[in-house]
Amino acid sequence: MFTSLEGRSVVVTGAGKGIGKGIARVFARSGANVLLVSRTAEVLDGAARDLRAELADGAGGAPGATSRIETFVADVTSRAACQEMADAAVAAFGGIDVLCANAGIFPAASLAEMTEADIDEVFAVNVKGTMFAVQACLSALEASGRGRVVLTSSITGPITGYPGWAHYGASKAAQLGYLRTAAIELAPKGITINAVLPGNIATEGLADMGEDYRLGMEAAIPQHRLGAVEDIGYAALYFASEQAGYVTGQTLVVDGGQVLPESPGALEGV
Repeated sequence: MFTSLEGRSVVVTGAGKGIGKGIARVFARSGANVLLVSRTAEVLDGAARDLRAELADGAGGAPGATSRIETFVADVTSRAACQEMADAAVAAFGGIDVLCANAGIFPAASLAEMTEADIDEVFAVNVKGTMFAVQACLSALEASGRGRVVLTSSITGPITGYPGWAHYGASKAAQLGYLRTAAIELAPKGITINAVLPGNIATEGLADMGEDYRLGMEAAIPQHRLGAVEDIGYAALYFASEQAGYVTGQTLVVDGGQVLPESPGALEGV
């Protein structure tokens, strides 16, 4: 039985929709106080309304668990905005126990057409945004005495590739290079840092890629289904738990077995 996270303070970046919203939902259902962070106020407010309504209905929550949901508008590409985000979490909840650095973008561009601006935008959000968020929360995480950082990376880049996402894949691999050195530096401060590598997860962004893409992905996954955003949330919840206190600098692939087949033929008849 995992130790309860009720009353812990959690910051989730990129929490307005998709995986970030799913991570926030899992922590809130576990009784944690969650600061939802996004650069789009309208999307952020909608996510907060949804989560508060779910909590009020008792949907999927731990018996007797209570949670506060607060919001903060911030662009993680700004170091100053990330510091304001961290300060807001401390003001709202009295500290920060967990940072889920989830904010990320994945625009498509072929190698031949990819511009410098395309590359800079992806690395600014996915890499600099991760590093700035961690830096901003460091003192509060150390003060917690049980600080946890969970990065949302991807199988794309560290393990697999996909046409049009060379810059995205490079940024996600860069997160893992950062992770390993950060784990060494943060260990004496009592802070762990780990990463979840999602496969294809049913989100608004994936829905925008069309039905043919979804069907193709389902066919390539041994479980023949896409993951749910909560699947990533549960992985993050494990890394945030007391039971994962001796786990740092590690990655967890959550993909329904997507990276396992050596060829499409491996799934024939399965």
